[in-house]
Amino acid sequence: MRRIHVIGIGAGDPDQLTLQAVKAMGDTDVFFVLDKGAEKEDLVALRRGMLDAHRPDGAYRVVEARDPRRDQEADRVAYAGAVDDWRGRRADLYERMIADELGAEDTGAFLVWGDPALYDSTIAILEDVIGRGAVAFAYDVVPGVSSVSALAARHRVGLNRVGRPFQVTTGRRLSDEGFPEGVDDVVVMLDARQAFQRYADRDDLDIYWGAYIGTPDEILVSGALPEAAGRIGRLRAEARARKGWIMDTYLLRRRPRD
Repeated sequence: MRRIHVIGIGAGDPDQLTLQAVKAMGDTDVFFVLDKGAEKEDLVALRRGMLDAHRPDGAYRVVEARDPRRDQEADRVAYAGAVDDWRGRRADLYERMIADELGAEDTGAFLVWGDPALYDSTIAILEDVIGRGAVAFAYDVVPGVSSVSALAARHRVGLNRVGRPFQVTTGRRLSDEGFPEGVDDVVVMLDARQAFQRYADRDDLDIYWGAYIGTPDEILVSGALPEAAGRIGRLRAEARARKGWIMDTYLLRRRPRD
């Protein structure tokens, strides 16, 4: 039977590859890579750099395919439906790639940014493909260093405080639902809205922000939110204009109450 490795490759730093990830890469015949367009070609280049470093034998193939584009207008109007549609089109693509490019006894792999279990769709899409029954394969998942873990490490902070929970959420939910009740430490991902700006007048919040974490373009800012929000907004706009895209993550931390 065909086999698939879903390999977490970390937040961008090639040194964040785990020994388990390197072992799985060494066991792979075909690597599936999604091309997200010219503006994100450096993400493909980073993956190829990891293969050059850890598969110097060159005894593998790389199969690239254009990633289906998300309908941004549909995202704003009906987010859940837009995501379902996009995942369905990705499942169509994965099904074709596995059926056409992976031999019956070969092993393929998807190199997943960060950790496959945290705000990534690869596992769910592969389950969809299996459920269709058109192509059979087994798969395993190799965890990776997430941008959340990398952010905390780069800022030298813990995500939780003694006896307290922390929450990981998205910019959309933070913007729509407000700061979570009963939680003082909130990690925010996928924040195209810059939801932290909504709280820029709150003097009880600190922010630990990072963009392109683990890459040569890494940007880090931390401090009291009212003082840092404006600077983050400017740096974010400049970086997005320069590169054409941005991936950022941040921790909002409420200071202890008297």
